[in-house]
Amino acid sequence: MKKNWKYILAWLLIMIAGFCLIDALIAVGVIDNFIENMLVTIGINIILATGLNLIIGFSGQFSLGHAGFMAIGAYATAIITQRMDSNLGFLISLIVGMILSIIVALIVGFATLRLRGDYLAIATLGAAEIIRNVINNLKITGGSSGMFNIPQYCTWATVYVLVCLTTIVLLNFVRSRSGRAIKAVREDDIAAEAMGINTTKWKLAAFVLGAATAAIAGGLHASYLQTIAPSDFGIMESISILVIVVLGGVGSMTGTFLAAIVLGILDTVLQNFGALRMVIYAAALILIMIFKPSGLLGNRELSLKKLGQHFTRKQRS
Repeated sequence: MKKNWKYILAWLLIMIAGFCLIDALIAVGVIDNFIENMLVTIGINIILATGLNLIIGFSGQFSLGHAGFMAIGAYATAIITQRMDSNLGFLISLIVGMILSIIVALIVGFATLRLRGDYLAIATLGAAEIIRNVINNLKITGGSSGMFNIPQYCTWATVYVLVCLTTIVLLNFVRSRSGRAIKAVREDDIAAEAMGINTTKWKLAAFVLGAATAAIAGGLHASYLQTIAPSDFGIMESISILVIVVLGGVGSMTGTFLAAIVLGILDTVLQNFGALRMVIYAAALILIMIFKPSGLLGNRELSLKKLGQHFTRKQRS
């Protein structure tokens, strides 16, 4: 901690500078409502995709149920803020969404995480569909019609702060002793178990943490858009998040950030192309995967420490 304090301080200054820059650009009118919507969408996608990357990229579990946990967070926020219309209500709704997601993730995790590969993907997809169908048949969630007029407490600033906080939590987890344990399980779970690592425990820890971040993203989604429906949280939503993870690089948090930004801008730019939009979008994804199959950054991470060491060596030579 003491050795890395200057890099921690540098990242903190970058985060504050980014916040001030966006705030200033909004104040002078460079960022209008359209671009602000794009930034919020990118931020929510970053929270979703970094959580899924923890499950897929760092613990090696192929999950397709992320949309289900997002739905739990979204409906918790919608139901609670409609009855408790205040900032405190919004905060409570995010916490309740996280707790519910953690409970469901523990149940799903205990039942499915002994499976591997395709079997685990199908099991988590089934769990997400069960969550969606339960929501679809409850009166309190509005059934298939969904929920409308959800109070809007989510702003770009809320999303920005939560992107920073969730990323700090996930990166600290990945770089801690726990992170090294889940990476060992990813590389070879039999060898890891032989070394005394409780593989089920660490798989479950990554799965639960990923589900909690998905619930936060779902709560922000519901509060910002002010309307949600069960159809928003189907298989296509899970695949969209998976695309961001694969495109950025499985096992790279920096790559996830880059992919979410690239896809967010691409999606916004293509809005003017009408029906051709999805064709161009899909073609762009195919081209990127042909020329960069490991993702935009592979498993590399942007590190200020490594950049500093690189420039120091260059100056000495």
